[in-house]
Amino acid sequence: MHTKQIGKNIYQVELDTGGFKQLICSYIITGSTPVLIESGPTNSVPNLLSSIQELGMAPKDIAYIAVTHIHLDHGGGAGTLLKALPNAKVLVHPRGVAHLIDPECLWTASQAVLGYVSEVFGKPEPVSQDRIIPITHGRLDLGNDNTLTILETLGHASHNISFYESINGGVFPGDAAGTYLPEYRVVVPTTPPPFYLESALLSLDKLIDLKPTTLYFSHFGPADDAINRLKTYKTQLQLWADITKKGVDTNLSLEEIRNIIIKTDPIMTTLNSYIQNHPIYKKTMLENCIHGFIEYSKTKQQKTRS
Repeated sequence: MHTKQIGKNIYQVELDTGGFKQLICSYIITGSTPVLIESGPTNSVPNLLSSIQELGMAPKDIAYIAVTHIHLDHGGGAGTLLKALPNAKVLVHPRGVAHLIDPECLWTASQAVLGYVSEVFGKPEPVSQDRIIPITHGRLDLGNDNTLTILETLGHASHNISFYESINGGVFPGDAAGTYLPEYRVVVPTTPPPFYLESALLSLDKLIDLKPTTLYFSHFGPADDAINRLKTYKTQLQLWADITKKGVDTNLSLEEIRNIIIKTDPIMTTLNSYIQNHPIYKKTMLENCIHGFIEYSKTKQQKTRS
């Protein structure tokens, strides 16, 4: 079984990507207008399709695939998935549309940034334009007294949107709220380049204003105490930004900045051994995410000098 119920009309799907547990999940909102939150990567599509069957649903029942953003682990499988979901349309930020239609540039960039991790996720297939609904805000009536509110939450990416479901009062933030590690019950930054700190902090304020009860993380799973987690994440992002700025100003290497972050951020101190030994996270968290802060700091530095 890939699915488990986590709220009224909401099911979490363990995608088991590349055989890695608790790495990526999708969500299914059931009812008269079923919605799939996150297509996940291409290589996980078979597991996602089997989860739909586990719930006693037919592929033709899915009305929407709501993609928080187009990175491979969130929207990369949309093109492959749509072949099996004849009535589904993809909800995506307008900036992501071109990359869904022609994913070659996205794939090339992902290989450059993610390296071997991109192969774990798999190459995306194109999405037909007539099956895409560009959106940054609005509200969908899902029936059964449930609505899905869409809001733009930039920062992690220039094309991140979040979805708030009204029945349980939870929000699907994509990567706008970081990565949640359920075994430790903590959140860590998800900030690959290009990362935009100011936008990320504003997006977190938007999510806090919703007063959500739960955060449905794509990485990984539901987390309670949502408002405090969002506020703590804001503080953590600012801490990383301050450390990185000082490091860039003094010409420290990525490794040196990473070591300071690990020593200074108590969450990273606790997680260091776990992340260092994780085949995916050691690349994404300890390299790509810190690189995102470094590139952000260098851009700010150049603007200050010009």
